[in-house]
Amino acid sequence: MISDRNLFDRLITWYESAKVERRERTESREVDLRCVSPQGQTSLYPDDLPLVFLSRNDAKLMPGFLTHYRSLGVTRFICVDDASTDGTREYLLGEPDVDLWASALRYAEARRGRLWREALFARYGGDRWYLNVDSDEFLIYDDCENRTLWSVIHTLEDLKISRLPAPTLDMYPVNLGTADVNQLKTRAPWEVADHFDSRGYSLATTTRAITVKGGARHREFESDLELIKYPLIFWDEDCRFGASIHQPLPYQRNFSSVLGALLHFKFFADYEKVIEDAVADGQYFDGSAAYAKMTEALAGTGALQLFSHSSVKFGGSKQLLRLGFITPVPKSTAGGER
Repeated sequence: MISDRNLFDRLITWYESAKVERRERTESREVDLRCVSPQGQTSLYPDDLPLVFLSRNDAKLMPGFLTHYRSLGVTRFICVDDASTDGTREYLLGEPDVDLWASALRYAEARRGRLWREALFARYGGDRWYLNVDSDEFLIYDDCENRTLWSVIHTLEDLKISRLPAPTLDMYPVNLGTADVNQLKTRAPWEVADHFDSRGYSLATTTRAITVKGGARHREFESDLELIKYPLIFWDEDCRFGASIHQPLPYQRNFSSVLGALLHFKFFADYEKVIEDAVADGQYFDGSAAYAKMTEALAGTGALQLFSHSSVKFGGSKQLLRLGFITPVPKSTAGGER
């Protein structure tokens, strides 16, 4: 099991964490953020379950995104909109359970959004559980169709686990050209981009965290992007993101079983425009190099084809359990809801 690490490995992790934490504490954290919601910043109550997310031109996903996380028990959405031009900001301004924030900084200047996230956790208060995702990421966990996140949180607390590891799984349709984004107005995104790679992944541990690589982008574009994230996290005064969203501090908390997966939605019929905009914007990791590789592939073939012999149609949380992408979340003795 991931948590069964020997004493030497644990000591190395502790030392690495202490070293990076010391450096992070000495760095300046001035962040430009302003709440643009009509109601201003709202207060969180003890029984609230807040979700912090970043968005950039994801208006097509917003109805499904909010619906999905509301069904999991989220009561307050806290969003930084990164200069969207497609109506994302206007849509979110009309949602009463969303606090919308804007910044003069762009995503890359805010350390790929990490400074925004840390600033929002500070403003809304620590010593509580948060969801922490992007607007194209949909969390799936054991029996999420029937149990809310409070049930999972109670279990994590019983097990003394303070964050939930989850790899991102790239979702795509059989035929990209027929995946009309207008379908997302009435259908969940996994009903439109409904396939993912069922094999071709690697899982290991480093001194700082779990690492997962692979998936459709690795298969087609030789992308070496890190897939692991920690979308459900108990945030306290010891927490920081440090050098990477994939390796939150303190590192000692990163080594529990993979209890969830993030369905990641980038590929619909408008994928060429999405790729072109990402390359032109240059805000993503390594100057949007992963998207530049997709542009090169498009130039060579004229179209992307992600469907392959590795592809399977998404069939819910039980399927991910059966395939080994996630592990069971036992029911807590403390009860399921709050």
